[in-house]
Amino acid sequence: MSSLVIVGAQWGDEGKGKLTDYLAEKADVVVRYQGGNNAGHTVEVDNETYKLQLIPSGILYPDKQCIIGNGVVLDPEAFLNEIRNLENRGISARNLRISDRAHIIFPYHKKIDELSELKRGSDDIGTTKKGIGPCYADKTERIGIRVCDLLKKEVLAKKLKVNVELKNAYLKKMYDFEGYSYDEMLAKYLEYAEQIRPFVEDTSVLIYDAIKAGRKVLFEGAQGTLLDLDFGTYPYVTSSHPIAGGVCIGAGVGPALIGKVVGVVKAYTTRVGKGPFPTELFDETGEHIRIVGKEFGTVTGRPRRCGWFDAVIVRYAARISGLTGIAVTKLDTLSNIPTIKMCVGYRLGKKIIRDFPASLEDLEKCEPIYEKFKGWGDISDITEYNKLPTSVLRYLERIEEICGTRISLLSVGPKRSQTIMIDKF
Repeated sequence: MSSLVIVGAQWGDEGKGKLTDYLAEKADVVVRYQGGNNAGHTVEVDNETYKLQLIPSGILYPDKQCIIGNGVVLDPEAFLNEIRNLENRGISARNLRISDRAHIIFPYHKKIDELSELKRGSDDIGTTKKGIGPCYADKTERIGIRVCDLLKKEVLAKKLKVNVELKNAYLKKMYDFEGYSYDEMLAKYLEYAEQIRPFVEDTSVLIYDAIKAGRKVLFEGAQGTLLDLDFGTYPYVTSSHPIAGGVCIGAGVGPALIGKVVGVVKAYTTRVGKGPFPTELFDETGEHIRIVGKEFGTVTGRPRRCGWFDAVIVRYAARISGLTGIAVTKLDTLSNIPTIKMCVGYRLGKKIIRDFPASLEDLEKCEPIYEKFKGWGDISDITEYNKLPTSVLRYLERIEEICGTRISLLSVGPKRSQTIMIDKF
């Protein structure tokens, strides 16, 4: 591993946190490059469970440099609470750094997120109401406030005054909400600034210097390919770019500095929120997968929609992010299911398609074309690839064949020890 990118190759929730934690042992630097506290990574270590939202999974190793890149939108309150929770459990944040170019989430972002979702009614997007989208919107509109602004009292005071006036007028007119006190918000965020100040640095320099010095850098994203702003199931997407291309902008590194790209996939498919889902299961098997796989959101607690593995999606993700390998997680969840299915294409009217369509109206009409596989028993204690049952190996080989990408790593349980490494990183 010189530099390695971990991306979600489905709709998110693929187990990127566990994989990043596992690979972080071999890394020197771990970088989060997009998203906010609207996504969570669950990591189990020594019978302890850690639920991380903003902070990179490498934080669980005391000797790793952890970085929150410029592509992340930062809620200072959530960030400081996460640090306190970790420190209360004996996890130090002394090696954590935040980009001075990251944008800041304010209360009006969260309120706009909440009220706009309510106004959409049954056509809501299904956001976490954490203010992520409105913060990215301000960034694009060039009225956002960055970490470097937060640390300069006069700059923050001037920019925040303009924003509070704009947002209060908008909230009143659109939602009949009275808005916020500028003085109170300024005072609170000046307090946050002093608590955050020790963590702030030009992280793009740190990352560049680390790669040039031959240190091992691991990039982790939030969400997944099908939630990418451009390549996901728009408009049921996030507001940033979880794909590998998002690393360059979200961390401030050139594409020539990126080495391998590993896409994380579950051995089945899940998604949270609305939007078409061709392989979704509405029967006892779907409920079995949800219960056994503990498919409930890390941040929201919402039950995830569950379905069979969709190779069309993963092949699409492999193309979009240039995957050099796949990591298959939660293979153990499919244990003791007699017959397992895999979607290898879609039937759209009279046509058979192998590529993921842009139109949600077309995707809604797509019928999955399935191949069937013999199931397997408990595999949670197996530690070597070649000792997996023949039925498991056939299933995995078919994933490689259809998706055109080699499987580099397998997970047969939530713990670090339940990981089977096939390729070296």
